[in-house]
Amino acid sequence: MAEPTNYTNTSQTVVVDADTFDFETVEHENGRATVVRFKVLNPGISAGDVLLVLSGSDIHFHGMIGVVSEDGSAIATDRRGSLLPATVQ
Repeated sequence: MAEPTNYTNTSQTVVVDADTFDFETVEHENGRATVVRFKVLNPGISAGDVLLVLSGSDIHFHGMIGVVSEDGSAIATDRRGSLLPATVQ
């Protein structure tokens, strides 16, 4: 018999508007940003949360936040369906 787990899933979805989403492209493919770095505005955001970037009801980015740095930035990855344009910094 499987042992019960001693943790709970506390991940959350962070929803932002594509028109106001300020990000830096870390990796890209075919002109689309697949890994992005962005400023964390909510101190409750942590690795394991999901970043969802919407334009109206269209999903432009849907990826897992893998790293939240002490400097207040985070990195998220969407290697399959990103519609965010790759930016040049």
